[in-house]
Amino acid sequence: MSDYEAFRGRARAWLQSVAGEFGKDARQGLSEEEGLALGRRYLAARHDAGFAGINWPVDVGGQGLSHIEKVIFDTEEMAFGMPVGYFGISLGMPVPIIIRYCEDRDWVRERVRKALRGEEMWCQLFSEPAGGSDLAGLRTRAEQDGNGWRINGQKVWTSWAQYCDYGVIVARTDPNVPKHQGLTYYWVDMKAPGVTVRPIKLAGGDSHVNEVFFDDVRVEDSQRMSPVGGGFGVAMATLMIERYVATDSGGFGPHLDLFVEHARGLAVNGRPALKDGRIRSAIARNHAMRAGLESITTRAMLMMQAGMEPGPEGSLNKLVAVRSRQKLSELAIDLAGTDGLHFDPHASQKDDWGSSWINAPTGRIAGGADEMLLNTIAEKILGLPQDHRPDKGVPFNQIPA
Repeated sequence: MSDYEAFRGRARAWLQSVAGEFGKDARQGLSEEEGLALGRRYLAARHDAGFAGINWPVDVGGQGLSHIEKVIFDTEEMAFGMPVGYFGISLGMPVPIIIRYCEDRDWVRERVRKALRGEEMWCQLFSEPAGGSDLAGLRTRAEQDGNGWRINGQKVWTSWAQYCDYGVIVARTDPNVPKHQGLTYYWVDMKAPGVTVRPIKLAGGDSHVNEVFFDDVRVEDSQRMSPVGGGFGVAMATLMIERYVATDSGGFGPHLDLFVEHARGLAVNGRPALKDGRIRSAIARNHAMRAGLESITTRAMLMMQAGMEPGPEGSLNKLVAVRSRQKLSELAIDLAGTDGLHFDPHASQKDDWGSSWINAPTGRIAGGADEMLLNTIAEKILGLPQDHRPDKGVPFNQIPA
């Protein structure tokens, strides 16, 4: 037995031992606050069992294992429906970024320990009302104030901000240079004076995203995580991680096996749905697509294990996975006929086709909208010429609002 298979066996055995307390069935009927409390207890148990921070350095509180073990554990964990969704952003992007860019290592170790145990949460403050997916077009500004900064502006679509203790934020520090050059990256205390969080109710009925307002929010210069004006590079490092974190091969929708089971009891034109060539073709296409995306993710993890940066292939992963989830969910609803119109606002988008379909557009925006990802694929993977960009090289304060 390989070391990886032995690790998989240990992970699966532990997950089975706690599934009754934390798994899918234990979460039925819980409110958002109750689900979060259960998630915090699960993260503490996972930490104590040695399955937290699997691929993070030992010197900051991780396990020091490889990215492959991380993928193995995540795959096994996903099958049990553990309450980890609240912490996906926190542990997926901001905390790895502070590990990499914050210089106060004692402070980092304390934040990592508390984040891994679910005691603290982080959010990512990038998107803005006027910026869309154009991160470099943001208008939130940070102005020097003695030995620190004052932040003013608004962010939007910030996941779980209403529960977060800290966040990472990009703000404009120099409007007199081209838009990509005048940005600086900070971490911010979400409980600081001047921070206001307002949840947004989505079509699916939940409010996990928020508007966040900053009114003269003071940050110290020690909270700056990039050179002044060099924040776009750190932001892109965050987004390259996000485009692998922001999806699985099923786009965070139901597993393909659930579609097969769904179709097994249905008929098309008086014949079993699974004998219909179009349904069989949809299953085959999705199986091949998901296998390909899992290979892309595995290759990315091996690149990071070798000390390389994850590449633009993450854009392909996210784009295809969430699009296919939306189409497969639509097909599942259509197959059910009028029964497909039933919608349960409390159902999980990992198990319920209606919830998966109505929440899929959120996934197509998070981590970069489809159009941005298509541009990245065209330019960075296929080598096609860039779109015409009339604001390229123009000082930000000369670009029409």
